[in-house]
Amino acid sequence: MNTVITHLPVAPAADTGARAAAVPDGRLSRLARLGSLATGVAGGMLAEGARQLAAGKRPKVSELVLTPANARRVAEQLAQLRGAAMKVGQLMSMDAGNLLPPELAEILARLREDARTMPMSQVVQVLETHWGKGWEEGFERFSFTPCAAASIGQVHRARTRAGEELAIKLQYPGVRRSIDSDVDNVAILLRVSGLLPRSLDLAPLLAEAKRQLHDEADYRCEADNLQRFGALLADAVEFVLPQPVAALTRSDILAMSWVDGVAVESLADAAQPLRDRIASRLIGLLFRELFEFRLIQTDPNFANYRFDTASERLVLLDFGATRAYSATVVEAYRRLIAGAIRGDRAAMGTAAQEIGYFQDKLHAHQRDAVLDLFATACEPLCHTGAYDFGASDLAVRLRDAGLKLSLERDFWHTPPADALFLHRKLGGLYLLAARLRARVDVAALAKPWLG
Repeated sequence: MNTVITHLPVAPAADTGARAAAVPDGRLSRLARLGSLATGVAGGMLAEGARQLAAGKRPKVSELVLTPANARRVAEQLAQLRGAAMKVGQLMSMDAGNLLPPELAEILARLREDARTMPMSQVVQVLETHWGKGWEEGFERFSFTPCAAASIGQVHRARTRAGEELAIKLQYPGVRRSIDSDVDNVAILLRVSGLLPRSLDLAPLLAEAKRQLHDEADYRCEADNLQRFGALLADAVEFVLPQPVAALTRSDILAMSWVDGVAVESLADAAQPLRDRIASRLIGLLFRELFEFRLIQTDPNFANYRFDTASERLVLLDFGATRAYSATVVEAYRRLIAGAIRGDRAAMGTAAQEIGYFQDKLHAHQRDAVLDLFATACEPLCHTGAYDFGASDLAVRLRDAGLKLSLERDFWHTPPADALFLHRKLGGLYLLAARLRARVDVAALAKPWLG
């Protein structure tokens, strides 16, 4: 093995498929990147407009904004900034994807796949800032190549002198102090570019995005969430969670025990019973989180689920985006779901109103359309026996219904944050079940919680 910077040997790590690029950590440098992005989008609009005019066409502004080149510019720069700028794009693509223009949804969806990593010099800087010089003395082995990378941090594998195998999650520099300004700047960019309708009130979503991001950026808070979920699931032998290591955890560093496992989506061609069991466990866990714990890990990223082939247990990772739900909201969701199963539109409407789905000026046909969306989303719960996610076009129908609503500009409004994060989790689990082509008796999993 080679030696880099110190005597500490550098261990090989799995290729994450990510590219290394330093994270801009200064407020001005981050603002400059967003400014150059706006300039690039505007320049792209002028170039495309000139091209179409030369061809004898009269282009629409929306057509100029949403060109493939501009889509690449937006995705590229937000991915380069990472932190809150990238995270707000991910939140919008997951939470409101069905209600966004298809072109914008596609731009934001790219951010879920585009991960950049810090170069080794920046990794060392982060470690020395929070652990101090000489930190390497406590490790027998530390891989500077991350085994995972996301919007606000990346994970490295290490072994202590005592022989403990650890996962070390490092936060990108400047993330915490850039959250508020990044969220605001991205929102302004999306607004002035015409990518979002002017009638949409983004304020509640932006405020919630900032609150959620500040929570996620506090790794001590995530360590507490990890410990809390570990206690709540102590009786669930089918799950395994890493254990936080308090002595090494800081606000920007989360140290955890290493847990082996393969990516869940890599099991798409595994035996049908195994795929069914994995999807059933995760969907069943969501019902338990909502109705028993009233505490939900709301990030449905596939990378947060792994499978330990030796013990056949599901590995649960990343508890930064953990959200508590009030008893009032949980009870309203219980009645909403039960009403959908019974086909009781009146009960569904009352429960949805209590949760906060309906704005005052909503037309009757729009209210009905929202209830239709709920009924469609609850289709697996109304199905007798195992629901075949692989053979279902449920995701397409939900998308089409959402897009139809989005064309009515007077419909646009921001649902309550509790609803957005719950939809995000449920939608992600549906997508994973479809990826696994799983057959799940969702009605049986939900029945104990619906009274």
